[in-house]
Amino acid sequence: MKLLLTEDNRDLSVWLTRLLNQSGYAVEQAFSGEEADLLLRTQSYDAILLDLTLPMLSGQMLLRRLRSQGNGVPVLIISAQDSLQDIVEHLNLGADDYLAKPFDIQELEARLRSLLRRASGNTNPLVSCGNLHYDSNSKIFRVRDQVLPLTPREHAVLEALLRKVGKTVSKPDLADSLVILNDMVTPKALEVYIVRLRKKLEGSGVAIITLRGLGYMLSAIEA
Repeated sequence: MKLLLTEDNRDLSVWLTRLLNQSGYAVEQAFSGEEADLLLRTQSYDAILLDLTLPMLSGQMLLRRLRSQGNGVPVLIISAQDSLQDIVEHLNLGADDYLAKPFDIQELEARLRSLLRRASGNTNPLVSCGNLHYDSNSKIFRVRDQVLPLTPREHAVLEALLRKVGKTVSKPDLADSLVILNDMVTPKALEVYIVRLRKKLEGSGVAIITLRGLGYMLSAIEA
């Protein structure tokens, strides 16, 4: 899952990025609305964490611009502006959720998980394919009742595939879910993660299928 964190308080941004990284999210930071706008023209994100009081281009203007362009990326506003009028106004502008500062990181992550589930069209935190089960709240994969041990990047690849189970996920989209701009994943490295995952999924009733020239697909297989 790749997030854009748009926050001009650098200490807060660094702190949030570190905690979100620990939870398995790839986070790109923008410290102004203009910087975020430039990133959004060339990059795709699973969600945006958006402060409102940004230099150069306000969070409100950035949100207006996003929605006027037909960009439906989920937006979670994080702001010290916590009046009912502010909340209602920005939800009406197209924000998906609103969290007032100061906030607890656990609440932020819970709201983020809920927002991402709604965006995927599946509000159930439990997702399954064959005997593979994933709890998006605990971020734990299980095969039957056994926890599946995964490295952070293996976890990210498998989560990206499971969220689009039965559908093709391109190599660029998979690689994009793992990294931020200064930490690119090569096609060879991605293939290594796929090989490792296939070994760990043996006997799970699930297979990662290669579609040449297109990407990969996670699918249940016959026993």
